[in-house]
Amino acid sequence: MKDVVIACVGKPSAGKSSFLNAVTDASAKVGNYPFTTIKPNNGIAYFPIECPCKRFGKTKLCAPRYGRCIEGKRFVPIQILDVAGLVPGASEGQGLGNQFLDDLRHANALIHVVDVSGTTDANGKETIGYDPIGDIEWLRSEIHSWIYGNLDKRWSQIVRRHIAIKASTAETMHTQLSGYGATLLLVQRSLDRSGVKESMDTWDKETVRKVVDAFLDERFPTVIALNKIDLPDSDKNISKIMRKYGQSKVVLTSALAETFLRKLAKQKFIVYDEGTDNVQTKEDLPDSDLKFLDEKLQNRIEKVQDLVLYRYGSTGVQDVILKAVEVLGLVPAFPVKSLTTFANANGKGVFRDCVLLWPGTTVLEFADIVHPEIAKHYLGAETIGNRKIGEDDIITLENNIICFKTSQATHSSVAGTASASGSGAGQGGPSKK
Repeated sequence: MKDVVIACVGKPSAGKSSFLNAVTDASAKVGNYPFTTIKPNNGIAYFPIECPCKRFGKTKLCAPRYGRCIEGKRFVPIQILDVAGLVPGASEGQGLGNQFLDDLRHANALIHVVDVSGTTDANGKETIGYDPIGDIEWLRSEIHSWIYGNLDKRWSQIVRRHIAIKASTAETMHTQLSGYGATLLLVQRSLDRSGVKESMDTWDKETVRKVVDAFLDERFPTVIALNKIDLPDSDKNISKIMRKYGQSKVVLTSALAETFLRKLAKQKFIVYDEGTDNVQTKEDLPDSDLKFLDEKLQNRIEKVQDLVLYRYGSTGVQDVILKAVEVLGLVPAFPVKSLTTFANANGKGVFRDCVLLWPGTTVLEFADIVHPEIAKHYLGAETIGNRKIGEDDIITLENNIICFKTSQATHSSVAGTASASGSGAGQGGPSKK
């Protein structure tokens, strides 16, 4: 099992650094990190979900171990990886290409930050009229070339061994693709998606490319963050990209606007409800402790409101993370000691832990993520309404508040308390990757 990691990629000057600064803003970091293998080039983002504390009238008692909960809006932490060196030719080692491609092995999904204004070329240099749709296409092309190239140069050898050991197609391809962080199940899904049924020894180069295409869709689902939406030429480019890629994996963003608003909120000039268009000043809240705005700041806020907030409903930064979680199909789950009080074993507040699970995670697998001792001494589990659920039942949004039943000794010490490796959001089950 491993933590969920979302990689942030983008060419120089696309706004990737601004996006990372906005989405991993230090003021949002509350408490210790839930992850055991945090790396220097990783950050923590927080995305909102509806916390069950609101549904059960427990908002004043809600005390997340990681992240925070504000009146039933829970901000769940997830790892963001800052990927290095994205320029055309990465698959051939251009720029920091080798490091960039190696970084991808650790990611479960990609956020591709694209300068939708067309004011930077493929290498990030200032220009006018550049078509940003090219950036979207060459990112996939580079990753495809990396994987296909590694297969193509050894293809005859791969096929000879496949025939000699009489392996299945999925087994042989898993051997070749496991270095990219793929499980046998994921490889099988990729083959199903490709529609290729022919024996491997008959595959030509186009068939291999087709299989690699399907593998990319399964292994590296990508959210496209169209950044700099407030610049003049963005509108026409947004329309073109939307027509080609649809709206399911495209999010409109202004990372600089988000960073600006968060900074003013931290300095007590405004109250900013992140992920919305709601910005309040001293004029709106005269009895608050907010500072008065000078004319320059007031004008800048009004500009952000006119060009971004009122036009698009938000800066889009939180929506990007939510979309990435959505494409992965992650399910938030809440282990509790009591289905009456919703407290965990130590009794310090309700709904202390929120764990992100891969789709298809079973109740027993969840027990092991919460604490190995629970799985070892597992007797059963119940969800809301004291409804019993089986150990092989799949956890969904309908049964994601769970009380595990174990031996008395185990129950008193660990039941309802997430372990160190799986205590916060981001711990994945084995059925996805």
